[in-house]
Amino acid sequence: MLINLSDEQLVELAVSKDSEAFGEVVKRWERKIFALCFGMLGREDDARDAAQETFIAAYRNLANFRGEAKVSSWLHRIAVNQCLTTKRRAKTRSEDFLDEESNEEERVFIAPEHTSPSRTTEQNERLNIVRQAVSSLPVDLRQVIVMKEFEDMTFQEISETLELPLSTVKSRLYTALKQLRMKLERVPLEVT
Repeated sequence: MLINLSDEQLVELAVSKDSEAFGEVVKRWERKIFALCFGMLGREDDARDAAQETFIAAYRNLANFRGEAKVSSWLHRIAVNQCLTTKRRAKTRSEDFLDEESNEEERVFIAPEHTSPSRTTEQNERLNIVRQAVSSLPVDLRQVIVMKEFEDMTFQEISETLELPLSTVKSRLYTALKQLRMKLERVPLEVT
């Protein structure tokens, strides 16, 4: 049963052309990779495309996976690179990835049933403010904060994924949180 195998064992099988094994890797990681891409790109469509491209790139490069890092770190690294490529393409087309005219449904916060519509609207507004603040951070800081705060990755996992010293990861997170705090302090958050 593929479900009982480790990620590394699945990749080993996938290298030997077992497509079901790679399908299991995708099934295990698709949500986390999508969440990482969404955190970095801010738009659902872009995130979905970047996540798909991540798995395509991983499949094409299975033979290059040396097992020096975890499969999760390898996939996260590919996803980060894919997001950076997506952002570069968008920038060259002069697209703003946080365009206010983008489909608002992409940023809907699902609230518990007992929450009033006005409370849900307020939560959506706050969530959008935080997303915009995170998206306005420089890419190197945004990567770290998304991985740590939204993906719940450890400092060690981030270090391996981004191929950075642990101290650099911690420093970037500190700087990102400091800048985020300053950005959010300037925004009035009304409580009704």
